[in-house]
Amino acid sequence: MDLMHDPLLPAHEDPAPGTGALPPRAWYARSDAARLPLNGAWRFRLSPTATTHDTSFADPGHDASGWDEIAVPGHWVLQGGGRHGAPAYTNTPYPFPVDPPRVPAENPTGDHLRTFDLPGGWPAAPPPAGGPADGEAVLRFDGVDSHARVWLNGTELGEFKGSRLPHEFAVGALLRPAGNVLAVRVHQWSSGSYLEDQDQWWMPGIFRDVTLLHRPAGAVRDFFVHASYDHVTGAGTLRVECAPGGRVTLPELGVDVATGESVTLPVEPWTAELPRLYAAELATAGERIPLRVGFRTVAVEDGVLKVNGRRILLRGVNRHEFHPEHGRAVDEATMRADVLLMKRHNVNAVRTSHYPPHPAFLDLCDELGLWVVDECDLETHGFGALGWRGNPVADERWTPALLDRAARMVERDKNHPSVILWSLGNECGSGAGLTAMADWIRGRDPGRLLHYEGDPTSRDTDVYSRMYADHDEVRRIGERTEDPLDDPALDARRRAQPFVLCEYAHAMGNGPGGLADYQRLFETYERCQGGFVWEWIDHGIAHPELGFAYGGDFGEELHDGSFVCDGLVFPDRTPSPGLTEFGHVIQPVRIEAGDWPGQAVVTNLHDFAGLDHLAFSWTYAVDGAETGGGSAAVPPLAPGESAKVELPAPGTPPAGEARWTVTARLAADTAWAPVGHVVARGQWSAAPRPPLARPAGAAPVRDDALIRLGPAEFDARTGEPRTLAGVPVEGLRLEVWRAPTDNDLGADWQPETELARRWRKAGLHRMRHRTDAVETADGGLTVRTRVAPAATDLGLAAEFRWTADADRVALSVSVTPEGDWRVPLPRLGIRFALPAAYGAVRWYGGGPGEAYPDTGTAALLGRWSASVDELQTPYVRPQENGARARVRWAELTGAGAGLRVEGEPEFSLTARRWTTAELDAATHRTDLVPGDRVHVTLDHARHGIGSASCGPGVLPQYELTARPAAFTFVFSAAQGRRGR
Repeated sequence: MDLMHDPLLPAHEDPAPGTGALPPRAWYARSDAARLPLNGAWRFRLSPTATTHDTSFADPGHDASGWDEIAVPGHWVLQGGGRHGAPAYTNTPYPFPVDPPRVPAENPTGDHLRTFDLPGGWPAAPPPAGGPADGEAVLRFDGVDSHARVWLNGTELGEFKGSRLPHEFAVGALLRPAGNVLAVRVHQWSSGSYLEDQDQWWMPGIFRDVTLLHRPAGAVRDFFVHASYDHVTGAGTLRVECAPGGRVTLPELGVDVATGESVTLPVEPWTAELPRLYAAELATAGERIPLRVGFRTVAVEDGVLKVNGRRILLRGVNRHEFHPEHGRAVDEATMRADVLLMKRHNVNAVRTSHYPPHPAFLDLCDELGLWVVDECDLETHGFGALGWRGNPVADERWTPALLDRAARMVERDKNHPSVILWSLGNECGSGAGLTAMADWIRGRDPGRLLHYEGDPTSRDTDVYSRMYADHDEVRRIGERTEDPLDDPALDARRRAQPFVLCEYAHAMGNGPGGLADYQRLFETYERCQGGFVWEWIDHGIAHPELGFAYGGDFGEELHDGSFVCDGLVFPDRTPSPGLTEFGHVIQPVRIEAGDWPGQAVVTNLHDFAGLDHLAFSWTYAVDGAETGGGSAAVPPLAPGESAKVELPAPGTPPAGEARWTVTARLAADTAWAPVGHVVARGQWSAAPRPPLARPAGAAPVRDDALIRLGPAEFDARTGEPRTLAGVPVEGLRLEVWRAPTDNDLGADWQPETELARRWRKAGLHRMRHRTDAVETADGGLTVRTRVAPAATDLGLAAEFRWTADADRVALSVSVTPEGDWRVPLPRLGIRFALPAAYGAVRWYGGGPGEAYPDTGTAALLGRWSASVDELQTPYVRPQENGARARVRWAELTGAGAGLRVEGEPEFSLTARRWTTAELDAATHRTDLVPGDRVHVTLDHARHGIGSASCGPGVLPQYELTARPAAFTFVFSAAQGRRGR
């Protein structure tokens, strides 16, 4: 696609998209035409600037024996042990002076060489005089960052920009049977870099496949599969446009028609829940291409986004392409692992932030079932800090590049049923360039809808999209009572659109909080059709000293720190607690208590599927120990339907706290998970927890150094316990501090969310503890303390009241705030240290994973066990983590002894081999070195998590305000793994 370019600028600085490339066309993985992958080891030479005019390296016979060797696909900055530069991370700022379309003279430039032979049987090239025609070959680049100039056997083919989009060149007349020399010069910075300011690492290179494709005479130049579905009649209509003409066969449906002709017949539709694909074939005179056809129709009807006539609810994630060792060079096995993890956590949609993914990923979405918002390779976020001055989207010089990117996305991906919306790009302001893109896409593919968030008027889109709207704004949008636009016509148009949160619930570090509250809004308001959590994966780069590196770890002069680690899975694709929570919140079956505890209400929340693929079972547990279980008979339920299900009577009344749990599992293997995989769970109380039994009372015995009270010993001067039930204890005191989470740190563009800064300003990280009285009277020990930070009159008066009998010792704590508290507390509880040997933990409470006030729906009540090390959540940037919530009792054991603690009301437990101060000071996982103590925190209450690292803060109901509080713990000796 040759477009006008500026002859006064070097090609890499010209705003035009490039020269010499063929028109874009549909991508397909297989055909009967020959193809030769050119991935593998390439010779590589790095230059510090782009000013060299020496192109002799592209000539056959050039001696490159002294060059390095790198892998393609790959990024050169991730290869060579630091010899080839380093990655750099910015979120929004351009890492070079903003002077469009010019880029710095310091422009790392990588020369790549690959020599290859044609395989035996490769068809001969046509005579050179014939020019580009049928019967030649095409050289395809699926992704090069950011500007490439290409030669084959000494002849320059052209140059291109558009890093995450394909480019093809006609090369048949240049090929030789052996010794072909492919040369590619790649500049890291180009005019295209101004259009690629996405929130990710800047990493240059040939990072997607390079392939040589034979194009026989009569081969398919391009094709477009139109496969619509009429939900009223149940009929699908198939029409395949193709140049040149040919035939389409679909044996399962008895279809054999010429291209361009339509056929209508009964079909099973394609949806993300039931991804029905029909095997077909497109045949022309020179090529046969296998097709997978999915029939579906996308529309907005009555202000609601519908597929096949039904409203859909997007339970989605934003997905960058990332691998901790290979960057954006992601292989198909890793792509499949992503999709399987998504499906197993009930995710049904992906926004391809912020560029089209490797096309094989969309094949997987077709096959396994995900709704896709396919986003163009376009973001100019760095202009926002400049008041959008010079923004390419509003500069007509860049319109050809914008249209080129739109066309390359749409033409490449147009045959995927999973793609239901095209997105014009991300965070690039507004302007005529976007309108031109929208007009072109609508003209080319009217069967899909358009998305773009960056223009609040939605003038170019079919859906109203927002980022990080808080819960109240989402409610108002759902009610269509949001603030109006100044233009009444635009306001009426937008108010009639369905609403999608293209980004919400920022999954950075511990969190995100508030997911369940969002989901309730999506299920309440028809207009609110879900959204996409930001984002799928932490972009931590594997590092030998740091574990995983983030912004600044490679010496960048400008960077955005750990903001690049904001995913639901860790860099190695281990699910975080955030993904576990999200999967539970969006489960497609709601299971809850009915009119009485022994009755369950099951609601089918699928958009299309029934429940026949699920098997339901129940368990009944008393004090966390299962006493019964069996299958549950759930009748067939269409989407949206509910049924009451009677559960078996438990028999004798329970002697303790009792709970029902009902689970929905896959009844058979599926393409994305094995039989027995848990899809949904519900749990509720059958009988309340009895009051905590407290010690009857024992008289304290005091000497000069110690106070003995039942099975405990205390320092006579400070009142701090030395032993509890025979277990050595150190430093028991009131605790309010936590190592700030990424969400506690907030975001500098919304200073009201920077809670950790306010906490530190108030001195909550450096509280001082004063003992005011140690009294032995009334059959117990009372210790009065004041906990307060320096330089302020804020404080917490805390009374510790100890009572005991022969085997147990109880601590009742009462806390009274003093002063004018204007910040919430991070936590409120007690902390102490045990010897390192006490490294095994059992508890009855929420589990198996961590949970906080607004992230705890997935933590079901039960009996759980783990080592202290296993309790830690290894966030890339260390922070508060690992709390087990709603704990009734816990035991820490080791070396044949142990400490048991029971709480009233329920409490939260953390246990670590480092102090909170050490956790607070750590910047990487490797900074956390186990010590000679286990540091335990028993929290009465905790502040929520929220999403303020980029989104809204903690909802009011999850805030921990400073107010009077009282709570009790009872300590005794643990008896190993005795039953309870």
